[in-house]
Amino acid sequence: MSVPSSAVPGDQLATVSTHAIGLGTHSYASNLHASVAGPVSTTRDSTKKGLPTVSIPGSGRPTSVSGATQGAVTPSVGDVVLGRVTRTMQRQATIDILSLGMSGSQVLREPFQALIRQQDIRATEIDKVKVAESFRVGDVVRGVVISLGDERNYYISTAKNEYGVVLARSDANNQMVPVSWREMRDLETGINELRKVAKVV
Repeated sequence: MSVPSSAVPGDQLATVSTHAIGLGTHSYASNLHASVAGPVSTTRDSTKKGLPTVSIPGSGRPTSVSGATQGAVTPSVGDVVLGRVTRTMQRQATIDILSLGMSGSQVLREPFQALIRQQDIRATEIDKVKVAESFRVGDVVRGVVISLGDERNYYISTAKNEYGVVLARSDANNQMVPVSWREMRDLETGINELRKVAKVV
């Protein structure tokens, strides 16, 4: 596949067998994906024989948080995060936090694992919430850190309107667009699927 000229979080850019990971990208299931939105750059180090590097250069600027540079940043309570769903269970979904900020502009060097518990998915009718009808593996989700949890997991909430799924592919592996706060539509087939959808901000 050819590397696209621009991307949004979650877009597939290339494969790990043909390209190396650069700023603003991450690997998932043997593919390279965008962690943030922006123009995509492909560069090759003329002094090395390695793979060309795919990056989103605008995401690489150092960002200061509490006096720390980007490389030392870790999510804190109250931070808005973007992450990819890696597993769903009856009472919770597991995600890898990839970046911080509403647009995901501050990319983390390494993903941090987090949980979205059933009671933290939405603010109303909590007892009726079903994880499988809110998230699917591979969805890109915007949420807010509500607890540092234990040494392995952060706890994330998507209860507010602006939080939830921001990017998803259908069962048919096609791009989807939001049609309501709880449904997204496959652009190719026109079939709707259930999600806890983030309000466009």
